[in-house]
Amino acid sequence: MKPDEQEARNKYNLIAEYYHNFRTKKCPEGHFYNEMLEMPATLELLGNVKGKKILDFGCGTGILTKILKNKGAKIKGFDISPKMLSIAKLENPNLDLRLGSGYNIPFNEKFDIVVASLVLSHIDNWKKIFKQVKKILKKKGYFIFSIENPVVDMTIKANNKNPLIRKFQDYFKERKIYSSWRNILYKKEVKRIRMPKFHKTYETIIKTIIENNFDIIDYKDTFPLKKSKKLFPKEYNFAVNTPYFCVWKVKKK
Repeated sequence: MKPDEQEARNKYNLIAEYYHNFRTKKCPEGHFYNEMLEMPATLELLGNVKGKKILDFGCGTGILTKILKNKGAKIKGFDISPKMLSIAKLENPNLDLRLGSGYNIPFNEKFDIVVASLVLSHIDNWKKIFKQVKKILKKKGYFIFSIENPVVDMTIKANNKNPLIRKFQDYFKERKIYSSWRNILYKKEVKRIRMPKFHKTYETIIKTIIENNFDIIDYKDTFPLKKSKKLFPKEYNFAVNTPYFCVWKVKKK
């Protein structure tokens, strides 16, 4: 296993149960940033999935997997974290969910769509990932993936009183960075988890797509759902002014 995936697996194994609760118990940060911001944009680019054969790349605890199953997709998935996967299997009994790596996808069959929700940021070598995805996609199949916005990723707070005032730095320096995940419960204590991710410029992302014989079909900067304004006013006020995540839809030639 590559060091980048090993580090991500270790972190997700550590917080698997708490991560799932964080996502599903309507906690302000977890429920907002995923269910109110990233996931709606990803689902919009997925479109009508009824009858489509889809692979959930990095399925985590199976939250998106369940949504796609309920929408009529023929869904399978894999994840690198055994503990995350065990929850996914409990949430989605009778589905084919496997332990596996993005560098060596554990399926040999062909899919109409591969979807990777906030996964690729944890992986260093995208060229290998795109080659793996291309192997299991049908001709003219779609790869839909969401990541943190590369520009926003390279900003830090410049004013503690106003989170919208940001300082921009080191955009062209592609490297491993860490996000501080706050309010993750670990053994009944509040912890900050340093989650690894790899910053890549838009130029690198676009060239990687083109060089692997994919066409860019659509793209979305995430924008929060209207109902989140009342539910999560603080998070909404930030995300309505900042393209926090982005979603790409590319097609295999």
